[in-house]
Amino acid sequence: MARTTIARSLADSLQNVAWDESSPLTVSLESARGEIQTRHGRFVGGRADGVEIVRIDTGAVVVHVLPTRGMAIWKIEHGPVRFGWDSPVDGPVHPSLVPIHDPSGLGWLEGFDELLVRCGLESNGAPEHDDHGRLAYPLHGRIGNMPADGLEIEYDEVTGRLELIGYFRESRLFFSNFRLRSRVRVHAGSPVVDVLDDVTNDGSQPATMQLLYHINVGAPVLENGSSLVMPIDELAPKDKLSAEEIDAWNEYSDPQSGYAERVYFAKLLADEANLTTAMLQNADASKALAVTYSVKSLPRFVVWKNTADRADGYVTGLEPATNYPNQRSFEASQQRVVQLQPEQTASFRITLNPMTDAESVATVQEKIDKLTADHSPNIHRVPRPGWTPGA
Repeated sequence: MARTTIARSLADSLQNVAWDESSPLTVSLESARGEIQTRHGRFVGGRADGVEIVRIDTGAVVVHVLPTRGMAIWKIEHGPVRFGWDSPVDGPVHPSLVPIHDPSGLGWLEGFDELLVRCGLESNGAPEHDDHGRLAYPLHGRIGNMPADGLEIEYDEVTGRLELIGYFRESRLFFSNFRLRSRVRVHAGSPVVDVLDDVTNDGSQPATMQLLYHINVGAPVLENGSSLVMPIDELAPKDKLSAEEIDAWNEYSDPQSGYAERVYFAKLLADEANLTTAMLQNADASKALAVTYSVKSLPRFVVWKNTADRADGYVTGLEPATNYPNQRSFEASQQRVVQLQPEQTASFRITLNPMTDAESVATVQEKIDKLTADHSPNIHRVPRPGWTPGA
């Protein structure tokens, strides 16, 4: 039987946005380095109805931010190249329609289609149920499906820097009380996008948190022959299925119907400033997305390979994290949770660098190569004890 896949372009999706030209978040600003324009609007109709979007044009890239979905970065456009993926969810989906607390714990998947989405803050991994079978922690936590309580823009005319700032609270009476201040920072004329998050424990008692940046890339950067380049200190497959492809853990093929996801856990090498970089590049290294972050605040890294049929979600994930996305109780037993005293703040910073020319890709490749000079990575062929439960 012939099957037709219906693809919706980014331009088609944005036709369903009602832009508010009078919004204080719709601005056009000049600097010595060029102009930055922002537009603020809301989706109208369907599952996206009411979702806020802020479109930021630096003159080099266009960044689409979704304040209603935890300040996720939905897509980035760099010239004709779109950085993101085609999820069968076909969002953005309003959080009110995402059943986070579905008894299975997997309701989060009904809203998942962003380039960058946060997982956390109380938990960020696999769903976990208590001894009575009741859901204790849903898949990937709650913050990615929370709307901003407030938004503002700050701008520096001298440097051409613009920040879109969102404020969130993830709290529950008698349980945790976290406050998130999230900034998406860009500069006029630059393709680089910085994400700066500060999480504060507003409770009166010590608390523990987790955070994972789920960065998801599909075509055209992901294709047959694409590869993931990163400075490995140690890497292991999550499970037996992933171990079957350990010799090709960083290599990608064409979409394959029925492909089951593979996951790899890693620790990366860093420079003297504790910074490291991982990069997904296409087959001829003419396009790539790099993520740079500090291993001091985000000491773990996860590779998610899901080269399924395009209709099922052809995508790979680059995921800096405080921990591995196992059940929270296991990660806590391995001391992979962030301890926060009352009023204490933990800060997290990542940088996205979308590239559309071979020279830029080669420059990042050289940077990664320097980190791996004279170092032999420790690659496990089977799941590693302490990283995978029961290994």
